[in-house]
Amino acid sequence: MKVTVNIVRRPDVADPQGATVARALHDLGHASVRSVRVDRAIHLEVDGDDPEAVRAEVVRMCEELLANPVLEDFEVVVEE
Repeated sequence: MKVTVNIVRRPDVADPQGATVARALHDLGHASVRSVRVDRAIHLEVDGDDPEAVRAEVVRMCEELLANPVLEDFEVVVEE
C-alpha cells in the first residue's frame, strides 16, 4: 500500500528554514510573502492488505523514528 506521512512543525516551534526562505523570497522581490513554514512529506510503500493495520504500523514508525514528538505533529494517509 502507498502511504504518505505529512510531518509539520508545531505552531509554537521556531522554523529557521522557513524564516530563511521567507527572507530569500523578500530579497527576490516577493514582498507579498508574509511567512513560510517548511514541512516534510515522506512517501512509503508498505506490504499489507488491511489499511488500518498498515496505518497503525506507520504510526509506530513515526513515533519511533520519522517524527520528532517534541517538535512535530504528523498525519498518516493510506491510499487504498
